[in-house]
Amino acid sequence: MPHRTPPDSPHINVGTITSVRGSTIDIYFENDLPPIRSMILAGPQKEITIEVQLLLDRHHVRGVALTPTQGLARGMEAESHNKPIQVPVGQATLGHMFDVFGNPSDDYILPDGMEKRSIHRAPPSLLERSTRSEVFETGIKAIDVLVPLERGGKAGLFGGAGVGKTVLLTELIHNMVRNHEGVSMFCGIGERCREGLELYHDMKDAGVLPNMVMFFGQMNEPPGARFRVGHAALTMAEYFRDDEHKDVLLLIDNVFRFIQAGMEVSGLLGQMPSRLGYQPTMGTELSQLQERISNTRTGAITSIQAVYVPADDLTDPAAVHTFSHLSASIVLSRKRASEGLYPAIDHLESDSKMATPTIIGERHYRIAQEIRQTLAQYEELKDIIAMLGLEQLSMQDQKVVNRSRRLERFLTQPFFTTEQFTQYKGKNVRLEDALEGCERILSDEFMDYQESDFYMIGSIDEVVKKARTRNQKEI
Repeated sequence: MPHRTPPDSPHINVGTITSVRGSTIDIYFENDLPPIRSMILAGPQKEITIEVQLLLDRHHVRGVALTPTQGLARGMEAESHNKPIQVPVGQATLGHMFDVFGNPSDDYILPDGMEKRSIHRAPPSLLERSTRSEVFETGIKAIDVLVPLERGGKAGLFGGAGVGKTVLLTELIHNMVRNHEGVSMFCGIGERCREGLELYHDMKDAGVLPNMVMFFGQMNEPPGARFRVGHAALTMAEYFRDDEHKDVLLLIDNVFRFIQAGMEVSGLLGQMPSRLGYQPTMGTELSQLQERISNTRTGAITSIQAVYVPADDLTDPAAVHTFSHLSASIVLSRKRASEGLYPAIDHLESDSKMATPTIIGERHYRIAQEIRQTLAQYEELKDIIAMLGLEQLSMQDQKVVNRSRRLERFLTQPFFTTEQFTQYKGKNVRLEDALEGCERILSDEFMDYQESDFYMIGSIDEVVKKARTRNQKEI
């Protein structure tokens, strides 16, 4: 672990370690107890960083280590500088990966004299926030048409393991750099190091790394580091929003791991768990992170967050608490993923508060409602089709089924970030083209075309080309 130079401080308070229990450290100070959330350095080279969590009495504090505690023993000295953990901010951070302390994880050396800011910052006041509701276009048909995202809002990607949360996040990064002049930030909380390395190289190959900052608190790191890496990433994102007046896309993968790290920290501190083993302070801890993500008069942080759902149960407390903070909820379906319908978005479970006529317009709202209605009718008819077959349905119901199956396939899309795994070239689709395609399918204009013609295409014009190519091959 690299040695961290402590922040400049005129006063160093030296204490003595009295207890080491895993990542939980108790430290005795003769006087001047360090404040909660301040950083304490311990170990032979002062290489172990501890964050104060509790003041036990007039002389003892309890902290949680953010680095491995091997070599730490009772009686060792610990130094407090009465400062919280600080990370560097500025243009020089673009294009690089960092850990929770703001140390580059690649071979990059930060320039001297960079400004550092505390990872613990208050959210913008109500007066600073913007009340305008603007749609954030992603270039992904299923999201832009049915679950429009809010500029400066928070969207959640809910799904179990292996349904495509990370792939969807990486595609959104690619499209953000392509469609918007802003900064992308990726925050990996408790993710596998393989995923972090792959993402870094994918972004480098795609040419989007120069406008991007990455933060990682990997799953092999202590819970304290995973619990604070989200705050560190937000501090950097706030710099680009407030000082550079830029729009920032903040992608968090995974909010459940943040809650899980908080649960581990809570257990280390000896707090009584609440329902299903979650920490009693889960709502507060999640709010402290989420409330800093907002739209102000100078810029916006638009956040898209992957949320792992344990056992695909959307009533799990972690999912329920996260839902309450979001302006859009994108639910990924394992059933759709098994059918190869990617992105595997459940169009009926997903929802957005932006999907109102006053924000997205009458035409967009009408088309979205018609799509939902058609897909809902198809869901009701599936049991009858399974028992009696498609031929036993009325002509009207058969039309509903045909429209639904074409819509489902039209709302699939080939991604730029998966070109190397599939034979499909990535497509970025404008909202107007996506709406036109859905409208024409709903009006039964393509009833004579095969369902496969609608699978993995961009705009609706490609259906005709695909059918023509197929016919020529058959001839």
